[in-house]
Amino acid sequence: MTDHNPFGSKKPLTLAEGGEGTYYSLAVLEEQGIAKLGALPYSIRVLLEAALRNHDGFLVREEDVAEIGGWTPNGERREIPFIPARVILQDFTGVPAVVDIAACRNAIVDLGGDPTKVNPAVNVDLVIDHSVQVDVDGRHADALIRNLNIEYRRNDERYAFLKWGQKNLDRFRAVPPGRGIVHQVNLEWIATVAHRDEAGVFYPDSLVGTDSHTTMINGLGVLGWGVGGIEAEAVMLGQPIYMLAPDVVGFRLTGSLEPGVTATDMTLRIVEMLRKKGVVGKFVEFYGPGMRSLPLADRATIANMAPEYGATCGFFPVDEQTLAYLRLSGRDEDHVKNVEAYYRAQGLFHSDDAPEPAFSDMLELDLGDVEPALAGPKRPQDRVDLSAMKRHFETSLTAKVGFAGHGVAPDAIATEVPVEGTDYRLGHGKVVIGAITSCTNTSNPSVMLAAGLLARNARRRGLVAKPWVKTSLAPGSRVVTEYYEKAGLLEDLAATGFNVVGYGCTTCIGNSGPLDSKIEAAIDAGKLIVGSVLSGNRNFEGRVHNKVKASYLASPPLVVAYSLAGTLDIDLTTEPLGQDQDGKDVFLKDIWPSPEEIQETIRQCISPEMFREKYGDVMTEPRWDEIATEEVELYPWNADSTYVQLPPFFQGMTADAGVIAPIRGARVLLKLGDSVTTDHISPAGSIPEDGPAGRYLKEHGVPKSAFNSFGSRRGNHEVMMRGTFANVRIKNQIAAGTEGGYTTHFPSGKVESVYDAAMKYVAAGTPLVVLGGTQYGTGSSRDWAAKGTLLLGVKAVITKSFERIHRSNLVGMGVLPLCFEDGEGADELGLDGTETFDIPIAADVKPLSKIEVTATKTDGSVRTFTATVRLDTPVEVDYFKNGGILHTVIRKLARG
Repeated sequence: MTDHNPFGSKKPLTLAEGGEGTYYSLAVLEEQGIAKLGALPYSIRVLLEAALRNHDGFLVREEDVAEIGGWTPNGERREIPFIPARVILQDFTGVPAVVDIAACRNAIVDLGGDPTKVNPAVNVDLVIDHSVQVDVDGRHADALIRNLNIEYRRNDERYAFLKWGQKNLDRFRAVPPGRGIVHQVNLEWIATVAHRDEAGVFYPDSLVGTDSHTTMINGLGVLGWGVGGIEAEAVMLGQPIYMLAPDVVGFRLTGSLEPGVTATDMTLRIVEMLRKKGVVGKFVEFYGPGMRSLPLADRATIANMAPEYGATCGFFPVDEQTLAYLRLSGRDEDHVKNVEAYYRAQGLFHSDDAPEPAFSDMLELDLGDVEPALAGPKRPQDRVDLSAMKRHFETSLTAKVGFAGHGVAPDAIATEVPVEGTDYRLGHGKVVIGAITSCTNTSNPSVMLAAGLLARNARRRGLVAKPWVKTSLAPGSRVVTEYYEKAGLLEDLAATGFNVVGYGCTTCIGNSGPLDSKIEAAIDAGKLIVGSVLSGNRNFEGRVHNKVKASYLASPPLVVAYSLAGTLDIDLTTEPLGQDQDGKDVFLKDIWPSPEEIQETIRQCISPEMFREKYGDVMTEPRWDEIATEEVELYPWNADSTYVQLPPFFQGMTADAGVIAPIRGARVLLKLGDSVTTDHISPAGSIPEDGPAGRYLKEHGVPKSAFNSFGSRRGNHEVMMRGTFANVRIKNQIAAGTEGGYTTHFPSGKVESVYDAAMKYVAAGTPLVVLGGTQYGTGSSRDWAAKGTLLLGVKAVITKSFERIHRSNLVGMGVLPLCFEDGEGADELGLDGTETFDIPIAADVKPLSKIEVTATKTDGSVRTFTATVRLDTPVEVDYFKNGGILHTVIRKLARG
């Protein structure tokens, strides 16, 4: 932060504990005619404050302040800088980020620079929450400790590396395993809402994170969103985020939820509405009288799923509910008073009588219209009313294979397969995974206590989860277990199959662990479409489990209900879950807890002391504390490690950027359809034994039982590049008849793994392109989806449209993103993937410029088409010219 203050905006702030702080007043900008604060959305005001406070005439200029201050709902959008207060990481994306920072130290030494210049310039918190798997399910009382023990055994190399980072990097803190999900730890403990620096200057808490669901913190009025790991690393090294000033869509909430309708149901409705509206790259800001009825946890649930509705963030301004949550979660009272004083003085505090900001567009939802629902079977925006689920699933079975269909032949609908050693059979629609999991719902007291109370009522009627359902309960916070225990619900959950299995993302990230081998054998034998029901935010193909093709998002109590029923082929609004001890039918309505019971349990069983106690020891864990590490500037890379390797991104790097050359004679590595996700590009789950990554691990002495997951091996580029485009459900159109990571190598015509073909192309000096459809790169902010693309030799990705984070990641790695003209695409242009491509990219490229791409077919005929260069800003052009963000930063640091 700089003291340079040409606007004369520094003002005093009286503190609750006595004395004075200061802040940079936005009101001064209004007095000077630079901004009309009442008309600005609150989220834009936060961007404006950051620009005002960080103004230095270089990274942030006077014209940047004026640009943000002059924001209008539908004005011209220019590039603006944003310097967030901090960065947050989880371990799947955090390990490669820290690997890259460590590699940057090596690179700057190679350029004759000082490695200690490579240090986080802002506070960085990494929460280890993605590595725990459900190896031991929720039917075992000791599942929590057994899974944690397995986690440490699997990940000792990774954790030792993170301990090195904690010891040797400035402003870097790692929260040990078993402490909670990153976004909940952020919400309950890390977030300040208002920061105060060493000089006593107050400013809004803000952040970027390497997980797409970083957006959850916007429910607390803290502006933040997910970025690519590469972009986050640049922020860690002191670079601003450069972005086009966003459109802001206002979402007006009215009314209140009806009894029996949960925050999850509300969020799935909002996801559906906003996906239909189209808000990719935009901010969404919530307002209206319905806000009063939404406790902070419900707001966080909505904010969490911004990636699912496509927005950069879903923002709730700071108001009385924010202050109430800070007190509930055990924050210091003086701090809460200072937060209120600062936000009121700054014009950032929302109240009912505040002027309504001007928005680029608006939607409205009466919360009373929301119905219980699920979303699936393959995308989170595909909402299904609970009352329509049976009809929906039956239709989806025989529907054409796609987002809503499985393509089962009508004569195979009744297929049932006996499960060896049991007295039951599996058929289509059986639920084999029931998981209360993920950041979205598992720390919202209303839905978590609803699940516990439903389990209590089910237990009293003698109902338990069906034996073929793998059940799990993975809360986002240890505080959940505390209030479950105080409410006496842990025993009820355990009795129905839901013992706590861990504190982490588990099933939602793909760490569902193995199904029983006999269950898997039955699925394979019958080619069954079996289901999972999870309280998560992601249900893309192949993500939850590679044997499960029908995955539905649902509230925690509905997860319990479907586990009791054991099937998707049921109407829970009219058909019984099962029978009680007397043979009497038990319906969902019979065991669903009332809103009054839920709220009374919340009132009696949750207190600030619980949060203070659980976060009092959050940074310590016995096994973590025992990990030894060295104090050394350069990480001692171990050539034999299969978890952490020095990446090759900076090999041969020179002090000056090279010259951009046209891409000539490029071959197509993959031709893909619409909505290809980062899970398709870079899977996070299990590593197939017979794939290139599995073969690599076996060649290096790693047995199948110790493979762990792709997500846990993101510190090793050799594993990750072999796993790129290797999702078992990816469908490459130039490898017809295959599913998974296969392609056709040209000109040989041989069908082989994507990795093997790519290495042949690399050896021959042949550049590669990928062709895609709409919404390419949807899903998690997975840096390896871009890194792996680069390492396979891909120079450009040409699509109809990109999801925001993945496009940014491609730029950050020096891969050129291009978009077809509206109404055009590979199919429309008659491109089948056998062509060679010439792309005339040059050093004088301008943001969002048009270029003519030439595709030459095997018969020599030529098709030329126009593509938009998706380098959206001058800074992105600079990154691309340098070969990526980190190359740009290293060169600047090396020059001093």
